[in-house]
Amino acid sequence: MRKAPVLFISHGAPTFALEPGLLGPQLNAAGRQLAGAKAILLVSPHWQSRHIRVMTTVAPETIHDFGGFPRALFELQYPAPGSPRYAAQAAELLFGAGYSVTLDARQGLDHGAWVPLRYLLPNADVPVFQVSMPYNLDAAGALALGRALAPLREQGVVIIGSGSMTHSLYEFRQQGGRQAAYAAEFARWIHSAVMAAKLEQLMDYRTLAPHAERAHPTDEHYLPLLVALGARSDDEQVHFMQGGITHGVLSMDSYAWGLCAEQPGTL
Repeated sequence: MRKAPVLFISHGAPTFALEPGLLGPQLNAAGRQLAGAKAILLVSPHWQSRHIRVMTTVAPETIHDFGGFPRALFELQYPAPGSPRYAAQAAELLFGAGYSVTLDARQGLDHGAWVPLRYLLPNADVPVFQVSMPYNLDAAGALALGRALAPLREQGVVIIGSGSMTHSLYEFRQQGGRQAAYAAEFARWIHSAVMAAKLEQLMDYRTLAPHAERAHPTDEHYLPLLVALGARSDDEQVHFMQGGITHGVLSMDSYAWGLCAEQPGTL
């Protein structure tokens, strides 16, 4: 059994669930390489807590944690089972790494989880559990969190950081649809740094990246990228999924490590 992949997925706006754009088909293709995955471990900015919480829910509900969007979104369901077994193992790894951890047997899947998973694994037949992001998580902490969870990959658990390559809610609401140049410039800078594995630069993105404050007024949608980078291995080739820009300001660029370069495989 080969090591399970790691992904960073830009989930953008909730409407991504209805509008696959450029990224949806690429996630579907990547998902075909996940045959045999034991579980999906997902970190999303839409579940934050004081200390880390690990979802042990047996049958997590689909949470529609948004408002002001089309009614059709609220009718969508992602009925994947939970994974108490691997969630407990994740909690043990985190506890062993010095984190304060609580198990949560009631938490459901937030839209940062189920929206991209609808494209990655449309049959909802792979168990899914989430690990919360601490409110005080910073760049170094996000990288360390990914590293602490990385051993689960050896058991066939796919690790996903689900965030957004750019994320300004104010501009999303105000944008008239015309593409903002700053979002593309920021995404290009991140792309160059990710492809060259420049972790120090990526952690110091607020100082070094163009338009960082505008692209991310707050850090929470950027940090899942660093979680994914922490979980990947240094010798793994990065696979770029160019997602374009939706709603004028939301870059959907995404990345994966540990996928087969030429053809789908099994874990």
